[in-house]
Amino acid sequence: MGLTLTVLGCCGTYASPGNACSGYLVSDGSTTVWVDAGAGTLANLQRHVPLDGVDALVISHEHPDHWTDLEGFFNVCRFVTEREGIPVYAPAGLRDRTYNDDESPFFDWRQIGDGSSASVGDITFTFSRTDHGPETLAMRIDGGGRALGYSADTGPKWSLGELGPGLDLALCEATFLQEQEGEAQHLSARQAGASAGDAGVDRLLLTHIWPTIDKERSRAEAVDAYGGPVQLATVNEKYEI
Repeated sequence: MGLTLTVLGCCGTYASPGNACSGYLVSDGSTTVWVDAGAGTLANLQRHVPLDGVDALVISHEHPDHWTDLEGFFNVCRFVTEREGIPVYAPAGLRDRTYNDDESPFFDWRQIGDGSSASVGDITFTFSRTDHGPETLAMRIDGGGRALGYSADTGPKWSLGELGPGLDLALCEATFLQEQEGEAQHLSARQAGASAGDAGVDRLLLTHIWPTIDKERSRAEAVDAYGGPVQLATVNEKYEI
């Protein structure tokens, strides 16, 4: 029982040396879902599962740092594994940025939106539009009696509380430090901590930190706002939920 979260990449906007952009594996032991497929995540995915070991993909939005390794995975499916019909859940608009008709029959595109839900095996995803453009979907992921919340990208007008009560772990973007708040439609670590505290989540894991920022400063700002221990997402680490 339970869920695991494996970090394939956790850099905001571009990858630092040895890391990758946003990407995660979520598994309940029998089903594995690839959530976001930013640059570098396909390489790291192969450290944890076989190339044919992904049951579906869920993409939060169409900014390139969250999906471009989908193109590499298309080539894997077409020329290596020859798998067809892999579900790809994504907001409207992302498909137009990919191979379009050439990807059929390898990908089975399934449109998601604010308030919609999807099930892959016994794992259920429920989506909430965030404060980020273009259409960006945070997600609550339920499986094995546990609940994971993923903020995707967002500004401060959206909160983790939108994903409902009882989150065992919140994976929340923390692009900036407090002094940078308002520079772009992203959260600071302080804002991520405050959002997690207000939502009553049990554990907070920071991700999507700008590569040049001191991560320990981010953690300290989040701890002050959250009121409890805070972890930093680490590439290729697995977290039990």
